[in-house]
Amino acid sequence: MSEQPSDYRIETDSMGEMPVPLHAYWGAQTQRAVLNFPISGYRFNRPFIRALGLLKRAAAETNIELGLLDEQIGAAIVRAAGEVEAGQLDEQFVVDIFQTGSGTSTNMNANEVIASRANGLLGGALDDKTRVHPNDHVNRGQSSNDLIPTALHISGLTRIEEGLLPALDHLWRSLGNKAREFEHVLKIGRTHLQDATPMRLGQQFSGYSAILARSVERVRQASEGVKELPIGGTAVGTGINTHVKFAGQVIRKVNQSTGLQFREAENHFEAQGSRDAVVHLSASLKTVALSLTKIANDIRWLGSGPRAGIGELELPAVQPGSSIMPGKVNPVIAESLLQVCAQVIGNDATIGLGGMSGNFELNVMMPVMAHNLLESIDLLTSASRNFASRCVDGLKANEERCSELVEQSLAMCTSLAPHIGYDRAAAIAKEAFETGQTVREVATSHAVLPEARLSEILDPRRMSEPDD
Repeated sequence: MSEQPSDYRIETDSMGEMPVPLHAYWGAQTQRAVLNFPISGYRFNRPFIRALGLLKRAAAETNIELGLLDEQIGAAIVRAAGEVEAGQLDEQFVVDIFQTGSGTSTNMNANEVIASRANGLLGGALDDKTRVHPNDHVNRGQSSNDLIPTALHISGLTRIEEGLLPALDHLWRSLGNKAREFEHVLKIGRTHLQDATPMRLGQQFSGYSAILARSVERVRQASEGVKELPIGGTAVGTGINTHVKFAGQVIRKVNQSTGLQFREAENHFEAQGSRDAVVHLSASLKTVALSLTKIANDIRWLGSGPRAGIGELELPAVQPGSSIMPGKVNPVIAESLLQVCAQVIGNDATIGLGGMSGNFELNVMMPVMAHNLLESIDLLTSASRNFASRCVDGLKANEERCSELVEQSLAMCTSLAPHIGYDRAAAIAKEAFETGQTVREVATSHAVLPEARLSEILDPRRMSEPDD
């Protein structure tokens, strides 16, 4: 049922009157954006709104300290912005992600909500702009053009430090534990999807663990760029209408609240005209997704079967796998992770295209870049932890199957080549393939080497280590 006219109040902005729902803390500009962008239903998430509240609080505190904001008004704004930061007013952030490319609609959503709440704290009406004004007071010293990318950097780095890096570290430890647990298990290696020389299952998992370690390094390196904050550049990077000390004091307050080490942008024109730091960070997340894709795919293939596949690993059975085939169990946790990785790769494509939209002094695809970056971070965080706890931690080695495949492999002849020559070793491999015998059986039947020496050379454990 649609709301009746009595459910609205009339607010005004520079374009005239606008009916706004009575319950809403937002005002005319936000309501216009709600009507203009009925696109997706997607909204900015909690980390981004938290960053907006933090910035508005820090800005008000700074403006009070600089003598630019009345202390009573400023205190009300600080308290209202603190409520935004704490998540108490999230339902008041109603603008779609697919909006004005600068994020101005969301900045004004924040300004209007904080102003209305501050007016209420001072005993006034929600729409009493004569006391606390969304532009003159809440937005003082700021522009959407420097505030929105600053909120993006703060929310992105915060989620990486609080969520993603600990989750990747968790998965790294899980893989490392399996590398140690499986160190003694001999298996066949594979290259080009074909049998290769023997190795240890622990060595394989040590490689997966190292992949995660490198992923963490890449994300940390890429995170350095978003530590530079555009705040203080206002409209085009010149800093018009802001105090020269404003940015520095705001950033100090942000650092005190987050425990992170943000700094003012070295060049505000670069910081507002380009979103290259976000593009670079997203690319590092895509690399993480590609690395996780490799690991998840390997594990599910190594666990394929249980009787007609490779079957070297036994994956945890977490749920029935088929609505028609009784007893079937599928690698669903790995499949879930693969879907997350595909989403992250798609998000990065959008962010890359968004980075191309830095026209003159402003990038105009910031809302969707923020949405996709934060979604990628949170998806990788949840999926990495889930993969570690519900899949990797429960992996078991099928040692009998591993040993069987090693002995049957034609690549066992590789260790013979230095002793009897490549061509003769190849002939043994060919005969083994044609007769169904093992390399050991064919080599023994031809007495290519003394039996003790042959046994030594064909020891798969010896093959899994460099020559002395």
